Amino acid sequence: MTGLFDSYKRRIDYFRISVTDRCNLRCVYCSDGAVPHLPRLEILSYEEVQRVIQAAAELGIKSVRLTGGEPLIRPYLSRLVELINQIAGIDDISLTTNGLLLAGYAAELKRAGLNRVNISLDTLKTDRYEAITGSNKLPEVLAGIEAARRVGLEPVKINMVVLGGTNDDELTDFARMTLAEGWHVRFIEYMPLMAPAADMAKWVAVPDMVTQIEQSLGRLEPSRVASGAGPARYYRLPGARGTIGFIRPMTECFCSECNRLRLTADGRLRPCLLANDEIDLKGPLRNGAGLEGLKQLIKEVVASKPQRHHLAEGLTSGQRQMWQIGG
Repeated sequence: MTGLFDSYKRRIDYFRISVTDRCNLRCVYCSDGAVPHLPRLEILSYEEVQRVIQAAAELGIKSVRLTGGEPLIRPYLSRLVELINQIAGIDDISLTTNGLLLAGYAAELKRAGLNRVNISLDTLKTDRYEAITGSNKLPEVLAGIEAARRVGLEPVKINMVVLGGTNDDELTDFARMTLAEGWHVRFIEYMPLMAPAADMAKWVAVPDMVTQIEQSLGRLEPSRVASGAGPARYYRLPGARGTIGFIRPMTECFCSECNRLRLTADGRLRPCLLANDEIDLKGPLRNGAGLEGLKQLIKEVVASKPQRHHLAEGLTSGQRQMWQIGG
């Protein structure tokens, strides 16, 4: 059996890379308001990221996703895409973005070798967008979606975190976009990361989402999307060009299928989004570690990967916030 496997025989072939801890939004579910940023020298250079991915690719990593913070505020991101595109064995490079800057960079990123994008968008209402994100730039996000589709960063996936009492009345509006515009929409159960007991009031279970959509638009049929290595389950409305995905970290723990590692902007490699364990790669990188040394560290992280998260029990990582990890 070749490739990279953890202690539970899960194949690990997907790397999420946070390129910055900075963001141009302040989404209510991502940060508690305290945003101390890393000094620039503490953040991995593009060449350092390339070395880590080179080592990971030699172990069996095939897919790379660039995240943040907001990755598009890191200057010259297309240069990193070019560097990753040169690595043998990496066959998919994707990006998660809030879309504010995407219209200006979509074509450049596509030329550099980016394959596709996920765009975070939690509402189609201008006033509500500002309330959730602290920004009044919803039109820029919609322009970014169209630019990504125009240059072929497909499938463009739209990620909506469903917040009870905030945007859950828009489920049908988003689902309708799979019919009208061919969007690929993914509804994500809210994860109570910062204050689990209080935050549970915001949680909407996927079965309730499905009921709301089907009552308005018809029965959802199982479907697939063209590409992606994530945990979503996909469906399609009758006659729709787009798809509807559901990601359910609370009602359906998908840890048994987890195939990923996460590298933070300051060079910490994490085996799990929702656990505190991490190993420093920045120190070894800057002290001259070669590929074999990096591969050994990556193997150690994989070996420490936990069997599952414990969100349902009200237990969270309790240290880094989502914008510091890369989601």
